[in-house]
Amino acid sequence: METLPFLLACRCEKTHRTPVWFMRQAGRYMAEYRRIREKYPLMEMFKNPELATEITLQPLKALAVDAAIIFADILLPLEGMGIKVEFAPGEGPVLHNPVRSLADAEALRIADPEGDLGYVMKSLAMVKSEINGRVALIGFAGAPFTLASYAIEGGSSRNFILTKKMMYGDRAAWDCLMEKITRTITAYILAQYRSGAQVIQLFDSWVGCLSPADYREFVFDHTRSIFAALKQAGVPAIHFGTGTGDLLPLLREAGGDVIGADWRTNLDDAWQRIGPGAGIQGNLDPVALMAPWPFIQERARDILDRAAGRPGHIFNLGHGILPQTPVDSVKALADFVHDYTG
Repeated sequence: METLPFLLACRCEKTHRTPVWFMRQAGRYMAEYRRIREKYPLMEMFKNPELATEITLQPLKALAVDAAIIFADILLPLEGMGIKVEFAPGEGPVLHNPVRSLADAEALRIADPEGDLGYVMKSLAMVKSEINGRVALIGFAGAPFTLASYAIEGGSSRNFILTKKMMYGDRAAWDCLMEKITRTITAYILAQYRSGAQVIQLFDSWVGCLSPADYREFVFDHTRSIFAALKQAGVPAIHFGTGTGDLLPLLREAGGDVIGADWRTNLDDAWQRIGPGAGIQGNLDPVALMAPWPFIQERARDILDRAAGRPGHIFNLGHGILPQTPVDSVKALADFVHDYTG
């Protein structure tokens, strides 16, 4: 049985200290990452296992984190489904053939995790070999709603107008798209587990734009089927979203051993909404890391006090580290979490 603190926390078992890791812990706030980014396009960085391994390992050399997360992107499976994805400088992701009709959805294929995304599997195997059991290794994927919203909108969105128009007005197209994404993601994350990932995090980053009723009717069954497949395979799973305070009970019902909470809900209140039997991940505001250290320390202490040493808490931010974040603040925070709870 695994004894790493992160893996114990995923099982809601007692740990000698609260484990900590950070979403986007490999990224633009680190000078080492920026030096690589100056030389290579983003897609090449994802698809080159040597580069992806190097980037995944960078935070482990700089921070006292308890887990590594593979360097990849949630949109990569959409490319395998037949959607043209570009990471345009200064614009973020652009999807050049968005899904706007039933015919568009029917034209998509189910991505093959080995044939279309084999580079991620190679990266995972290389990282697993390099870390050699020192910390846990997290694989991940985007959840069906979040990937569908990118596929329909053609990129990021503020109001998700096109997504909701299809969801409300063209149920056949919506169900076809969600089913294909669900099948693709299920196969993809199970392949990640076989390739060395010890925990899978499902990112439903944009699901907070939905009401509980809409989540239940249009999303719940698809997401639940992914977590059911992970549970059947014995894969520990984290279910993450933002803006999900009112959705936390539904996220827990849909599945996941650990439920992510963002900074908009106090950690103890969020855990109460999630209910017994599941862990919690979170939940410092990422912008707080740009404040003076005494403020960061005060906020981190409050979160840890609200967790009260209860088994199953994984300390993280409420979303990813922002590019402007001082590295020294991230280092100090990771050390503080361990010192305060160890």
